[in-house]
Amino acid sequence: MNTPISMGRYCVSPMTEPNRHGGFAASVSIHSGQGSASTTRILRFTPTFSSPAAALRYASKQGLAWVSQH
Repeated sequence: MNTPISMGRYCVSPMTEPNRHGGFAASVSIHSGQGSASTTRILRFTPTFSSPAAALRYASKQGLAWVSQH
C-alpha cells in the first residue's frame, strides 16, 4: 500500500507500477505548498524490483532522502 508520508512541509507519496518484463518500477511524488504556490516533483527510478513492496520501500527511502536534503 502506498501511504503518503508527511515530513515537514513535504508530502512524500511512493508509487509502484508493473512493467512489461514482469517486475515493478518505483517512483515517488514529493508535494509541497498549497494552491497556486504548490509544487509537485515526480522522481522515477531505473532499478526493477521483484515485488511491489520492494519497489515501495525503495521509493520511500529515496523520497525521504530527497526531502532531508532540501
